[in-house]
Amino acid sequence: EYTDITVVCGTSAIDLAIQICPAIYTGYNASLLILNRIRDNTDCQGTLDTSVAPPVVRFSFPIRVGNACGSNFLTTSAPGTGIFSDFSNIQTVNVSGVVRSFDPTIGTITYNAELKYYYSCAYPLEYLINNTQVDSSSSIALKDNNGSFISTLSMALYQDQNYTTPLVMPPLGVELRTDIYVQVVASNLTSYFVLLDRCYASVSPQPSNSTSFNLFVCSIDQLTTMLENGDSQQARFHFPAFRFIEQQNETISTYYLHCITRLCERSTCSTFKQCNRKRRSV
Repeated sequence: EYTDITVVCGTSAIDLAIQICPAIYTGYNASLLILNRIRDNTDCQGTLDTSVAPPVVRFSFPIRVGNACGSNFLTTSAPGTGIFSDFSNIQTVNVSGVVRSFDPTIGTITYNAELKYYYSCAYPLEYLINNTQVDSSSSIALKDNNGSFISTLSMALYQDQNYTTPLVMPPLGVELRTDIYVQVVASNLTSYFVLLDRCYASVSPQPSNSTSFNLFVCSIDQLTTMLENGDSQQARFHFPAFRFIEQQNETISTYYLHCITRLCERSTCSTFKQCNRKRRSV
């Protein structure tokens, strides 16, 4: 049955749980369920868990190309939708494989049915990092869903170009034209680089219904300095602090940073740096 296998698409590993009773009924045990035909690697072998009902065989392996227990990695592209509708090429990586039964029968025929348990996890490679506030200590709202790398991404603000001193906002905010150093980092994703497609500021934490200002959209705004983008697991830029005119009667101009972030394979990041957008303006 399809319910005989449970798949959890985590941010750093994929976890499989296969009910053992149907396999035993068919003539197999836990050691005869083989992940992607790999039998000589103990890290890829299943472990019997009888503490749950019904009992299951558990497999857990990392999501790293070349070290995912024989899993297949397939990257596909499609036009963006929703908040990514301005981008013509949004990528998704699919990680898939199969757990098969191994029949130890010696001879010409067998009465044991072959069992196959397929798994598949799709991970989008474009994310919106939201709600880093500029007038108080920086924080980030993270939403981690199955099949998402969003929790591996983080944004932080710094006050120096070496990115060693976190920016601590004074009670009355920072002086205008003070350089704000921004860093977006992906942790535990050695197969992908971080590429910022667009970063902008908005008056409201929810940018869809408030005034916003683009720090850069593919091409760099003249006041924004890009230090690193699409070359490693981190992206860095800085911009001078400013005020929103609609907040001119307020003591402090409070706004929030948002970055549309692409995770790209090392071999393809250079192509996405060439402004693959449907239109220039947002």
